[in-house]
Amino acid sequence: MSYKSMREWMGILEEQGRLKHVKREVSTEYEIAAVGKKACGKYAVVFDNPKGSNMPVVTGLTGSREFFSKALNVPISELAPHFERAQANPMECRIIEKSLAPVKEVITEDVDLTKLPIPVHHEKDSGSYITAGVLVAKNPETGEKNVSIHRLQVTDKNHLGILILPRHLMHFHRIAEKKNQPLEIAIVIGCDPITMLSSQALTPIGQDEFCIASALYGEPMELVKCETVDIEVPAHAEIVLEGKILPNVRKPEGPFGEYPKYYGPRKDREYIELTCMTTRKDPIFQTIVPATNEHLLLGGIPREGGILQLVKNAVPTTSAVHLTPGGTGRYHLVIQMDKRNEGEAKNAIFAAFGSSQEIKHVVVVDKDVDIFNPIEVNWAIATRCQADRDVFIVSGACGNKLDPSTNDGLSAKMGIDATVPMEYKGTDKFRRIQIPGEEEIDLDSYLG
Repeated sequence: MSYKSMREWMGILEEQGRLKHVKREVSTEYEIAAVGKKACGKYAVVFDNPKGSNMPVVTGLTGSREFFSKALNVPISELAPHFERAQANPMECRIIEKSLAPVKEVITEDVDLTKLPIPVHHEKDSGSYITAGVLVAKNPETGEKNVSIHRLQVTDKNHLGILILPRHLMHFHRIAEKKNQPLEIAIVIGCDPITMLSSQALTPIGQDEFCIASALYGEPMELVKCETVDIEVPAHAEIVLEGKILPNVRKPEGPFGEYPKYYGPRKDREYIELTCMTTRKDPIFQTIVPATNEHLLLGGIPREGGILQLVKNAVPTTSAVHLTPGGTGRYHLVIQMDKRNEGEAKNAIFAAFGSSQEIKHVVVVDKDVDIFNPIEVNWAIATRCQADRDVFIVSGACGNKLDPSTNDGLSAKMGIDATVPMEYKGTDKFRRIQIPGEEEIDLDSYLG
């Protein structure tokens, strides 16, 4: 890979004209988020002069599938399969000396979050939030690592509120909490696209997401040991916050504008105490504007890779999957397959529901349907599906608590088989209309 840090990736975007600088002074309250949202998908934006800080802020580094395609050096159609292969074939990381790690250039145990240009993103947000912090923790019993991203609310100079959903980090924290012990953590800010993507992989407990990053780099990812906690972090990051999730402490966190484009509610949640901060000499603060394409794709593409792997295990004729942007990159999945037997579509749907509790609605289509084109998918539902035959609903399943339509996470699931019935495959009944020579027509040569 041609880069191994966020700033190297920024340099690539700048060379291609896809990174813009805002020189004027901007407020960290709403203004950075508003400009970043407007630019997302078109440009990455560096705010060189955030009010009250001499530390630049960057956002929108991966605001479209095209950006991710460039970052991984594969076609857009290969993003999920490429990630799937890396997840199936992880590569060990390499620990380097602190003297070789840029993120160790400045070290302080007097952590003061007020010196960082941490934005307020939405009007009802309860304050400043770190949204691009990659959190690293270890299982207190086994030492196995977990890497994930969580919303982190600044409560004072060295404390953060955190939303922990019922996944690996919560499991680790509960183990420590039963022993009345804190869970050591590190929060990494300013990571390249490969590190960010890998943090979102759907993995079993025990699989190290950084090893997936190594596979995507094509060489061992370089990590460095922390100062005050027994954790290894990306050596080429911009900022690392070290600390611990306190046992049996809950404090108010939220509301916060989340990826479904609604506010996550205010509740008493887990609480982090910070013990050290290490940075580059001239760090750049990274933020992700919630609910933008950058946010949705960052979670969506790795999930697609994991879901594709699991669905293919159940139904080998599966060829591709897509978590749609309209479904918040989490809730709506389209599966493409070359169906050989009746019932395969429903089996694929069951496998998809089992792969991620967030998925609510699954549509299965044939190989001739472009799963990235919502018009094509809707056409398949409209012309190949009968509701009494091809739609089924499961009630009372685990969903996502950030979905406001659920009952505290209790959700219904719906599967739609929009594939051609086997008895009509190869016949003219469902044959798409076609104009011979249409693909070769150069319209400009006719109208110029």
